Amino acid sequence: MPPITRHKCRSSIKDDQQTDSSSTQQEVDWKSDEEFKKFMGNPSIEAAIKLEKKRADRKLKQLDRETSTTNPILALFNTLTRDNLLREKERLQKAEQTFKALDLNQLKSCFGFDTFFATDVRRFGDGGIFIGNLRKPIDEAIPKLENKLSDAAGREVVVWFMEEKTNDITKQACVVQPKAEIDLQFESTKLSTPLGYFSAIALAVTTFGTVALMSGFFLKPNATFDDYLADVVPLFGGFLFILGVSEIATRVTAARYGVKLSPSFLVPSNWTGCLGVMNNYESLLPNKKALFDIPVARTASAYLTSLLLAVAAFVADGSFNGGDNALYIRPQFFYNNPLLSFIQLVIGPYADDLGNVLPYAVEGVGVPVDPLAFAGLLGMVVTSLNLLPCGRLEGGRIAQAMLGRSTATLLSFATSLLLGVGGLSGSVLCLAWGLFATFFRGGEEIPAKDEITPVGESRYAWGIILGLICFLTLFPNGGGTFSSSFLSGPFFRGEM
Repeated sequence: MPPITRHKCRSSIKDDQQTDSSSTQQEVDWKSDEEFKKFMGNPSIEAAIKLEKKRADRKLKQLDRETSTTNPILALFNTLTRDNLLREKERLQKAEQTFKALDLNQLKSCFGFDTFFATDVRRFGDGGIFIGNLRKPIDEAIPKLENKLSDAAGREVVVWFMEEKTNDITKQACVVQPKAEIDLQFESTKLSTPLGYFSAIALAVTTFGTVALMSGFFLKPNATFDDYLADVVPLFGGFLFILGVSEIATRVTAARYGVKLSPSFLVPSNWTGCLGVMNNYESLLPNKKALFDIPVARTASAYLTSLLLAVAAFVADGSFNGGDNALYIRPQFFYNNPLLSFIQLVIGPYADDLGNVLPYAVEGVGVPVDPLAFAGLLGMVVTSLNLLPCGRLEGGRIAQAMLGRSTATLLSFATSLLLGVGGLSGSVLCLAWGLFATFFRGGEEIPAKDEITPVGESRYAWGIILGLICFLTLFPNGGGTFSSSFLSGPFFRGEM
């Protein structure tokens, strides 16, 4: 072999080795930041594309070695497989141009005294984490930095600000990622699709049915269809009114912050008719105030509407008992919970076999309650269930905004554990809601763009008030247990 040819071969091999070494180093950089990878949920797409390209190349080389086969069926299969691999490789090459890692050295020049002064940088996914400190108010720094970084990168980027704790030292960090990858992440979990809307409608219809069915359980014995219309329609309408008001409040608040919401999914239940409304965020949250205000808008409006219905029932009838249109509730509904125990004292004097004072109760039938007032009570119960600080329930989102992600994760685990204990002690609702919250609404919300600025004292006060109402509504008194509270299951007269 001529010397020039040997030199070219050695040069080609050396280049390949350098390329492999660079690719390996990039994969090492990607995999070394486990804590931040978990925090952002955003691994390197470029590294994944390169890996898939290598796999496609290996398969193509293997097919080239098998082209000498004399079996016509196998030859046809290899040809089809080769064509598919070539098309896949072409798609990967196009994707590689879109999902290309950012040049951190180039981006570092965009930081300075007018926005965020960076002292250190490290690779994270296809972007990077810049350690330093803010030199301008964060509301000014984010748009200015995003514009400068996008110009330097030649494509749109997204910026997060958060705090990093290392050896009890808190540092500010700016996370930069290509916007195309964030859009892809939201697209992969998007529920605003024809199937998503169809599912939302199907669940809504099912929930309307369970609410109507549950409402009929509270009728007095030998009730007629006219009794059903007179007694159940107000309960049904009142409950849906609470859901509707809270939904409007949620979407108005989300729109104010520019946050896109998925379709709302009602959760049907044979205990309360409905266990609440669930939706996902389909765009980035601007700050922790948005993460706090959106769930508070839903829960606070539901509580206030529930109270309004109860007051309206009292004004209309002069009491909460409902007169001739009363629904009859099992006495256990009023046991043990501090808030509902207080309500039982307001309704009137009747002592059951256990000595509990149950106002105007009819033995063997239940406690008479006005349909609208009971709709308000159910609204408070369902809202309180969703205020439990677990996963991505409304309470979990509020806890994450108020207390931070680490504390919210511990609180979520403790809540799941308590619900599990309640389930083992006899509460079917505790068990079912715990499983739902853990497996269907578990995990954390994606970080807000501003994870540094606290929510403020007024929002802390709102959070404490809502948490107190949740506690008084759901948790039993000192002498009670989960199994003896209303969480133990249905509370219609058939269970008395």
